[in-house]
Amino acid sequence: MSYVDGFVVPVPADKKEAYRALAEKAAAVFKKHGATRVVECWGDDVPDGKITDFKGAVKAQPGEVVVFSWIVWPSKEARDEGNKKVMEDPLMNMDNETTPFDAKRMIFGGFDVLLDV
Repeated sequence: MSYVDGFVVPVPADKKEAYRALAEKAAAVFKKHGATRVVECWGDDVPDGKITDFKGAVKAQPGEVVVFSWIVWPSKEARDEGNKKVMEDPLMNMDNETTPFDAKRMIFGGFDVLLDV
């Protein structure tokens, strides 16, 4: 069954197009190295929670929007191999000057698919 990498990151609202462009570039690299699907979602209805929430998880500041993303891989092995190649790919050469978000506040993880209907 598939394997999924999930991400949540706060992005300044005025950097939406810069983020979209970066995400499009990154998606092509992930797909080149074996990902079967890349999905980027711009927060539209992200409520404040009573105990925790998406905004709190990434310490979103006023004026930032939470982005929820995932990458689907054929397997964990394909993901591990693909991610290694992605990190070595020159197209993924990003720095804090050109990245339209604070990568230190990104949360991410790898997940075994439990149900896919």
